[in-house]
Amino acid sequence: MDAADKLLKFLQFKVVRRLDGIMQGDYTGIFYGPGMELGEVREYQLGDDVRRIDWNVTARTNRVHVRQYIEEREITAWLLVDLSPSIDFGTSLQSKHDLVTEFVGLMAHLYTRHGNRVGLVAFSTEIDRVIPPAGGRIQTLRLIEAMQHAAPASSNGKPAGTTDLATVLERVQRFFRRRSLVFVVSDFIVPGGWERHLQNLAQRHDVVAVRVVDPRERELPDIGLLRLEDPETGEQLWIDTSHKPTRERFRAAVADRDRQLAASLASAAVDLVTLSTAEPLIEPMLRFVALRKRRRPWSSLGR
Repeated sequence: MDAADKLLKFLQFKVVRRLDGIMQGDYTGIFYGPGMELGEVREYQLGDDVRRIDWNVTARTNRVHVRQYIEEREITAWLLVDLSPSIDFGTSLQSKHDLVTEFVGLMAHLYTRHGNRVGLVAFSTEIDRVIPPAGGRIQTLRLIEAMQHAAPASSNGKPAGTTDLATVLERVQRFFRRRSLVFVVSDFIVPGGWERHLQNLAQRHDVVAVRVVDPRERELPDIGLLRLEDPETGEQLWIDTSHKPTRERFRAAVADRDRQLAASLASAAVDLVTLSTAEPLIEPMLRFVALRKRRRPWSSLGR
């Protein structure tokens, strides 16, 4: 685990120290979610938060009922990590896979050092590997090493096939037994149809979408004829990048995809943090901290 240990020390020095300087080591309610579990349902009383009304029970009994929550002492986190061929892409400081590996190591360290547990689900066209939640430094190194040694789904030289995020989100709900904080880490360059399953997952768990991007996926360079290849299907296409209308259509398509993703996540009440290969991990994490600090403790309860 020498390589995993080296990366962990790098993250502790470059990222964790800065985050600790802002948060004083207390990430409750930011990285851990609300840390609440449904306790019981009772009749509404004057002064109760109307956002906690349980409409199903209310409809059955014809009397307004609200949900009550109890604090959980131990938090379980899951990292759902996209390891499809498109994650191996990178043109800036690092590949998207390297950046995802850093993120996995960072979150695992932040959880396990506070006595909580973290697990990993790696997927491409389907779920490829599951590492059950555990605590401790060994678990952090285990997750980092799993990421470092993860082979791309198309390593045999053949197209791997399309990433089926919808099926993955549906299946993981079967073994996410208790309320957890779930990070869905992907470039979200996937077919549609996953949105409903994300909503279902977010009704039970505190879900955060972690989008991984590279500048060249968002803006075409003016370099003349360029052959593009879809790493998942093997489809190839020649385009003239010196043609300004082509670059503008590409830019418009990216903006439209951004809007669709933002709308889907907002509909599911899922926060979004964007990691870019063009900037160090600490920058988006600071933005994420600022976002979560604005959330009140009950913001994701009763969804």
